Amino acid sequence: MIDRRTMLLGASVAAVASPVLAQEPTVHEVQMLNVHPEDPRKRMVFYPRILRIKPGETVRFIPTDPAHNCQTTDGMVPDGAEGWKGGFNKVVEATPQVPGVYGYNCQPHQAAGMVGLVIVEGEGMLANLEAAKSVRQIGLAKRVWTEIWAEAEAEGHLTA
Repeated sequence: MIDRRTMLLGASVAAVASPVLAQEPTVHEVQMLNVHPEDPRKRMVFYPRILRIKPGETVRFIPTDPAHNCQTTDGMVPDGAEGWKGGFNKVVEATPQVPGVYGYNCQPHQAAGMVGLVIVEGEGMLANLEAAKSVRQIGLAKRVWTEIWAEAEAEGHLTA
C-alpha cells in the first residue's frame, strides 16, 4: 500500500525529471539583415550564414530587417529532401531530415550575395556537395559562395 508521503515523493521526482525527459527540440536562429552586425561593409546578409545541424533540428529564419525572404536554391538540396520557401517579411522555419548540404537565398537579394548554407549531419552528408558547388550563381552570390565554401571547409563543417 502506498502512503501519502511516498506518493508525494514520487510526484516530486516526476516533476523534476519531466523537463529532462521532454526536452524541447533544438532551434537555430538565422537573421535576415540589411547590414552585417559585425562588419558594416557587408550588406544583405544572413547571420550566421553557415550552420551545421543534426537531422530534425529546426532553423528559424527571422526577417530582422524588412523586404527579405528565405528559400532553398535550385540544385542545392540533397536528393529526396524537401526545400523551403518563405514569404517576404515572414519567419520561415525549416526542419531538414535528410543529411546533406542545403544552399539558400533571399530571392530579391540573391544577386547581391544574400545566400547561406545549412549542413545536416549524418551518413551521406557530403553526397550532394559537389553538385551544390557546381550550381551556377549570379552576381555577388558567386563570390559569396566561394567564401562560404572556404569558410565551411576551414571550420571543419565539411568533414563527416
